[in-house]
Amino acid sequence: MDGMPPAETIRKVAEKLDYAINEKDHETILSSFSEDCEIELLGIRLMGREGVVKWVTWMNSHLAEVKLTPVAIMVDGNRLFEDFVLSAKLHTGVQIASKQAQVLIFESAKIKKLRLYFDRIDFADSLVRGFVNRSIVKRLIKKSLQGLN
Repeated sequence: MDGMPPAETIRKVAEKLDYAINEKDHETILSSFSEDCEIELLGIRLMGREGVVKWVTWMNSHLAEVKLTPVAIMVDGNRLFEDFVLSAKLHTGVQIASKQAQVLIFESAKIKKLRLYFDRIDFADSLVRGFVNRSIVKRLIKKSLQGLN
């Protein structure tokens, strides 16, 4: 495939992106993506560098501190799959941990497409205030696991 970087280059770009997210290094995050990139998360598609800026702004509006810890990384052709844990501190001071996965598709040495997968419920309990709202979230979590435990 034309423009396909070697696996080691793909891994280095992905590591650089993780580090840049941890450090909130917006320039490095932006430079990791191609001009015509695409980001998919939570059923939303963000296009181009403007989409990257929107994603980073959204992430930083919710997370005061963030640390990505890789669990497993696999490269196949121009695709990288990463299983990782996001440990974060919200602006309210609440700590959270979320198991997540991402697929990065590369063109040359830039990210052409990012698909990010995580469970929003990981964040719900930390974001709601008040006894009634917390009770509703706990009930939703319990109901979603019914039949598995």
